[in-house]
Amino acid sequence: MKLFPRKPGTAGLHAGEDLQNGPAALYLDGVRMRALETSRGRLVATAALFAMIFGAIAVRMIDVAVLDSSPAKPRALPQARIDGIDMERGDIVDRNGIILATSLPTVSLYARPHEILDPVEAADKLARALPDIDKAEVRSRLASGKSFAYLRRNLTPRQQYDVNAQGIPGLYFEKGERRVYPHGALVAHAVGMTDIDNKGIAGIEKRFDGALRGSREPVRLSLDIRIQTLVRNELLKAMETFRAQGATGMVLDVHTGELLSMVSLPDFDPNDPPAGANEALFNRATKGAYEMGSTFKLFNTAMALESGRVNINSSFDATRPLKYGTHEIHDDHALNRWLTVPEILVHSSNIGSARMALEAGTEFQRSFMGRIGMLQTPTVELPEVGSPLVPSPWREINTITIAFGHGLSVTPVQLAAGAAALVNGGVFRPVTLLAYGDGRAIPGERVMKQRTSDQVRGLMRMVVTEGTGRKADVPGYEIGGKTGTAEKAAHGGYKKKAVLSSFVAAFPMDAPRYVVVAMIDEPQATKETYGFITAGWTAAPATGRIIAQLAPMMGIAPKAAPEPAVAARPTPGHGRGDLAATR
Repeated sequence: MKLFPRKPGTAGLHAGEDLQNGPAALYLDGVRMRALETSRGRLVATAALFAMIFGAIAVRMIDVAVLDSSPAKPRALPQARIDGIDMERGDIVDRNGIILATSLPTVSLYARPHEILDPVEAADKLARALPDIDKAEVRSRLASGKSFAYLRRNLTPRQQYDVNAQGIPGLYFEKGERRVYPHGALVAHAVGMTDIDNKGIAGIEKRFDGALRGSREPVRLSLDIRIQTLVRNELLKAMETFRAQGATGMVLDVHTGELLSMVSLPDFDPNDPPAGANEALFNRATKGAYEMGSTFKLFNTAMALESGRVNINSSFDATRPLKYGTHEIHDDHALNRWLTVPEILVHSSNIGSARMALEAGTEFQRSFMGRIGMLQTPTVELPEVGSPLVPSPWREINTITIAFGHGLSVTPVQLAAGAAALVNGGVFRPVTLLAYGDGRAIPGERVMKQRTSDQVRGLMRMVVTEGTGRKADVPGYEIGGKTGTAEKAAHGGYKKKAVLSSFVAAFPMDAPRYVVVAMIDEPQATKETYGFITAGWTAAPATGRIIAQLAPMMGIAPKAAPEPAVAARPTPGHGRGDLAATR
């Protein structure tokens, strides 16, 4: 083959040059190799770049959906994002450090509707991730065009992941906290609850909302969750047995004023509270004001003895009903004779109590009731606290009816505080839900002489050993107390078969440490009570069962030896009922 020479400065082959042999073939092989190497290098570089990009995306997805370790500020991503906030609400604990209320981290889903491209499609996708949402409502919010709209509060980690997986632009997550109450209804009325924005709206949560928000230190209550459990259980049993509308109970330390238990039934679960003005939201222990019936005879007796015009050996005419104007005071199961002061209390005589009050005088009665906290709103640390209903003017007829627990309405917590002053030596201490911690006596105000307190303690013991409170007795623990069965007021009068039965107790009576109150709202008679609905058959047994469990729990050992006599004994015989009535 003939070769034609190249022109100077040119490259390549001219027509006729041999392409298969010689320098030309070698030249072509080199060109191909260089092109191949260049392509291979570019391919490797491209693959590495894509690997890095997809690796970064994968890491980011895991970070957002699972680890959630990103900065707190919003991120401009075409998917849900996290706005971080710090946990801000402190715990509430019982006196032993058991958590009653705490906060857990959570996330809430919100949207910026003006960023939503297709509200219908977005709502459909969300319904796949959150099947229980109201799709129409979500669609409406997404189509509103607003700058912000909550879609769902308190998502679980799985729900958060499922929403994120939908890849909907314009949706975001907000870090937050959810209030949790581990014991449910057990301490609901004391601890209270928060609203959807984590603001306290009831109980301790509301009363100390600022402190709980501004401190990492827990709020420590005086309640003991063990005692709260046993009191609630016994009251629930009593409600079921007597088909009652409600019940309340408490245990109070007589030397500190600390409430170790405070129960109001029916109650509610603050993790899922009822809506509206549900009856379960009402705290009977601190909010409800009631005529307490014959339990007030304890205060009346103490008042009469403290006045100096009556002594333990005084006696009063109960041979016939006491008439005052158009009113006539009767005794249930009347003895129809003169009664001593111990007999008046042991047999729960309305007539004798009224005559004792008249002997002490109206002014002294009012003054004494004020000193033991019956005329002022309690200072217990709750927003749900009721005020007493005090007669004004306080006339002589009020003196008579208040002597046996009608005409002056107080809260159960006032009843407990007054009883504590009767048995602790005569010192009144305000009731508290906050723990003092060391068990030492808290300074209070002396409201009666030590001698009066000692005498009342002896009389309270006699009520349990010989009177209407015998079913509250627990061998070895020297319980003292008083029954009260008050007809409930209605339409300007009283309902005959609707009563509030209560028992206020203290123990051990030789050195009292605790007051126990149990109240049952409208108990119904049973075969076992022989048709009676009075406190001696309903509230007293429940109180005894509470003390039987409480005493060993608090390290109080039963006494084996017989106790000495502590007060003058009444004439044998007693009535079974103690129903106070004004007619």
